[in-house]
Amino acid sequence: MKMGSFFMRTSNALKGYSSSSKLLLLCTLSISGGGVVAYSESRSETEHPIIDAHVAPKKKVVVLGTGWAGTSFLKDLDASRYDVQVVSPRNYFAFTPLLPSVTCGTVEARSIVEPVRTLIKKNKGEIKYWEAECVKIDAANRKVFCKDNINNLVGRGEFSLDYDFLVLAVGSQVNTFNTPGVKENCHFLKDIEDAKRIRLSITDCFEKAVLPSLSEEDRRSNLHFVVVGGGPTGVEFAAELHDYVQEDLTNLYPAVKDSVKITLIQSGDHILNTFDKRISTFAEQKFSRDGIEVQTGCRVISVSDKEITMKVKSTGEICSVPHGLIVWSTGISTIPVIRDFMEQVGQGKRRVLAIDEWLRVKGCENVYAVGDCCTIDQRKIMDDISAIFAAADKNNSGTLTIEEFQDVMDDILLRYPQVELFMKKKHLLDFTSLWLDSQGNERKEIDIEGFKQALSHADSQMKSLPATAQVAAQQGTYLARCFNRMDQCEENPEGPRRFRGTGRHKFLPFRYKHFGQFAPLGGEQAAAELPGDWVSMGHSTQWLWYSVYASKQVSWRTRVLVISDWTRRFIFGRDSSRV
Repeated sequence: MKMGSFFMRTSNALKGYSSSSKLLLLCTLSISGGGVVAYSESRSETEHPIIDAHVAPKKKVVVLGTGWAGTSFLKDLDASRYDVQVVSPRNYFAFTPLLPSVTCGTVEARSIVEPVRTLIKKNKGEIKYWEAECVKIDAANRKVFCKDNINNLVGRGEFSLDYDFLVLAVGSQVNTFNTPGVKENCHFLKDIEDAKRIRLSITDCFEKAVLPSLSEEDRRSNLHFVVVGGGPTGVEFAAELHDYVQEDLTNLYPAVKDSVKITLIQSGDHILNTFDKRISTFAEQKFSRDGIEVQTGCRVISVSDKEITMKVKSTGEICSVPHGLIVWSTGISTIPVIRDFMEQVGQGKRRVLAIDEWLRVKGCENVYAVGDCCTIDQRKIMDDISAIFAAADKNNSGTLTIEEFQDVMDDILLRYPQVELFMKKKHLLDFTSLWLDSQGNERKEIDIEGFKQALSHADSQMKSLPATAQVAAQQGTYLARCFNRMDQCEENPEGPRRFRGTGRHKFLPFRYKHFGQFAPLGGEQAAAELPGDWVSMGHSTQWLWYSVYASKQVSWRTRVLVISDWTRRFIFGRDSSRV
């Protein structure tokens, strides 16, 4: 009691003194009394916290989506610089190039997914994740409205988030081209859930086909598998399904092995038409040998629960064929929330959200978009040709010397990548080749008309980037780098000069680097386009595919699981259980 009374009297007596005076007095008491006295000001600090007015609050970054683009952005972002929040209805990242393998049990679904919370935990900064779906974006007030997928009660689970920067990485949806019956009667192959449903449906088709009550005609209809779309996804699924049938299902269902049929329908003249022509021809020949029917030049006009109706473009003939399962893989379209956002930012007449070369949404400076939900609207060099000429003509003589042209050429190549593609296509070694006149003679000076003529065909090389995982991943990595260097590049811009205006762009524009693409064709054979215009086909390419896809997994856990699944399939075959 005496000791407690002493502390209370001492505390009251010291209230009017500064902290240094209190410390000095207490030290004196401690030394003179031969004991130790501890004095705490925790109460006063709690009641009057010290706030550093010089520390600016972190910018709020909201990321919508956890696909290839969103995950690459989060993985490389220095989250300690920002207040980062992620919204996605899927709490995992899926390695989508292996989805066709999941449909047939070559690889298990859980082997190619990694939880989002596991991925963001590896970031040195704090990232908050909300399992919800964005239902509306308010661009004017910088706010997104979300609804969770767990709470089904009206008004529950709805919330909004403010942002300083918004990153759209929500992906896309399958394009049905408004074909009647597609949504009701076809399977898609965009996500893990789609692949799992297809796997169950394949098993159902075979189990139903062996029932004694079915006629031969119904049995053949149930075992007719139709793939609509001759792109990489459709071709790979058809190849996987053929291997599954030949290597596993015919042994389990020997009575119906002769009734199975796989048909691939393509509206174009060839399958894999985005690949080299040699690969397209090789794939068609292999499918013909394997018994996969490829129908090119056909457009599907309707789908019912029992038949698919298509029109042959060359003859106009309309025919219907029965089916047991249809997988629709014909391209992508914009999802509703992005379509509504496009109306807000003046892009309502476009089919796809347009972004600039720095991945900023056109018409909305603080919003970025990456991946399948957008397309880069590359600026044409001819739109700026007069401004470029004026910037290069430093002495306002009305003509350019080769030295003046050289001063702006580096910035031109950075700002307008189509110029470099044009030079490569024409086999021009350097920019001086553009300086030649129509007779091939080198000019000493060039006027505005000659300047326009030299670069007039460059815009013909402008191409939209494909909606692939490779493009999305590179865009996410690039955008993370920009966010990490935002303060640094604000003071020291690293981009090309602004031909319309002064100074330089803050960042270097995004530049896609193509590392090649694969097309597995079944039977342990694959085709590949590799950098440098190399084309590879056959069994060795399949083993290259195995090594590349194993190395590209996002974690060692999924890498080990995928390799073990491949090994299990080689030893024991695929599992056809309906679980």
